[in-house]
Amino acid sequence: MSRFTGSVWKKSRRLGISLTGTGKELDKRPYAPGQHGPNQRKKQSEYGLQLQEKQKLRFTYGLNERQFRNLFDKAGKQKGIHGENFMILLESRLDNLVYRLGLARTRRQARQLVNHGHILVDGSRVDIPSYLVKPGQAIGVRERSQKLDIIKEAIEVNNFVPEYTTFNADKLEGTYTRLPERSELPAEINEALIVEFYSR
Repeated sequence: MSRFTGSVWKKSRRLGISLTGTGKELDKRPYAPGQHGPNQRKKQSEYGLQLQEKQKLRFTYGLNERQFRNLFDKAGKQKGIHGENFMILLESRLDNLVYRLGLARTRRQARQLVNHGHILVDGSRVDIPSYLVKPGQAIGVRERSQKLDIIKEAIEVNNFVPEYTTFNADKLEGTYTRLPERSELPAEINEALIVEFYSR
């Protein structure tokens, strides 16, 4: 299954979650698209709820189905709660952390920065968006890439860096200081439904 590249706004309204991270999609019309507006929702089946939850999380992080499933299976092999481990692995992806540090305005932009070789991990170039960053590793921008407009614009608007990271705006470098706790990750996701979905 390919990565979703259609209208993010429509997708956001259907899933009831802001996929751009700005919340603007839901300010305008906080209900799913369609000619009958807010009154068309039928009661969802259990499977429908589980599928919707999976899609919400998958589209939030911008993964295709295979990448998403592989990471889910990897989380299942770790000690602890499967769903929480999965959320933490998603958060530990390099493209996500580039976005969280404010070096890009969207995860899609962050993925492009990584793909095009602009990002360093512990001083070495890494161009794999799915690279799993370990606590203590530093994420920076290559010297020749530091003047990129996409990065400058992102830094100007970003004023929030999660507690499990630190960021030095002058050096354009941040550190993934520790694994996040579940309470620091998207509250609107019920990961237990995703575990149920894949356990069917």
